[in-house]
Amino acid sequence: MAGVTGSPEDGEEVRVEGADGTFICRGLWNSRSQIVVRGYRWEDEPLDRSFWQSQLRQALGLRRTLAAGGRTPPPERGPGAVRLVFSEGDGLSGLTVDRYGDWLTIQFTSLAIATRRELLLDLLEEELQPRGIVLRTEKGIGEEEGLELRDGLVRGEAPPEPLLVEEDGLSLAVDPGTGQKTGFYLDQRDTRRRLASFAPGRRVADVCCYTGGFSLTLARAGAESVVGVDMSASALALAEVNSASNGLADRIRFERSDAVRWLEGEAAAGRSYDLIVLDPPRFARSRKGLPAALKGYARLNEAAVQCLEPEGLLLTCSCSGRVTRDDFHSVLGGVAARTGRRIQILESGGQAPDHPVSASCPESAYLKAVLTRVE
Repeated sequence: MAGVTGSPEDGEEVRVEGADGTFICRGLWNSRSQIVVRGYRWEDEPLDRSFWQSQLRQALGLRRTLAAGGRTPPPERGPGAVRLVFSEGDGLSGLTVDRYGDWLTIQFTSLAIATRRELLLDLLEEELQPRGIVLRTEKGIGEEEGLELRDGLVRGEAPPEPLLVEEDGLSLAVDPGTGQKTGFYLDQRDTRRRLASFAPGRRVADVCCYTGGFSLTLARAGAESVVGVDMSASALALAEVNSASNGLADRIRFERSDAVRWLEGEAAAGRSYDLIVLDPPRFARSRKGLPAALKGYARLNEAAVQCLEPEGLLLTCSCSGRVTRDDFHSVLGGVAARTGRRIQILESGGQAPDHPVSASCPESAYLKAVLTRVE
């Protein structure tokens, strides 16, 4: 940044100009963030109530279009779950909003936009009339943004525990108050649908299964057996509820374990699988953490390949935005070289369309879901 005129307060609206004084955008200032100015409006007009309302309505309009095509549930109240606002993908950097049934979750990852919290909550209530809105925070955001928030109910009535939603005919118990992400991995909706066609007759290991999204989908689609593995006791408790309520408990069992330790133990015991799903949490929060993240993905995928049957399928995922698709494919190339097993990439997908990617922000294409065949 060449220079600053005046002394803007954190969260204050600012006008960004080029070196020659040419207008660039209107944005929000935060001196404590690595992103000092987040740009929102590329016309020289204020970031007023009508602007935020317009941006929100555009985001909801996209979800209505997707719902009309059968890609997502509608944004209005109902039994489904859908992402309504996806930060940079919807031109609302620092804001994420999800709907779970009749409740909304809201997440701020920018101090500047969090200063407009009450306005945004008002607009969401006006547009969607939810029964309640739950605030979720993201780990590490306090240090990154100087933002101090606490999880909890911010509008309306609290959701039941657990809250039941539906996805493609499955009943899912979610925890929007304390669960990972904002309660469920909505971004993997399309990947679950695609993978179901490969399930019949296969012995499946769903590693980092969380509350059982892939496990339930694959068991219902005809997998011979499914074992789900996760470190979180609370997530596995919901996974057990989900398998029982959907009549799938006879085909799914869950184990609490570290992912790599479990896979290495299975290989040492001579147990193998026809289909393995790896959907771990984010490994890298910043560019500094990228080398360690790539090593972590390599170790995890190598452990999976070691207990995969010849010609078995591996769905391996990364939700680390700092890890590019080329980076991730290179990791798999290294795994193939070290294990001596050829890995064929069949599909290399990403997040569901209610998590749109901004062409101006490559990091918003954060999810890599790579389906491979391992000889």
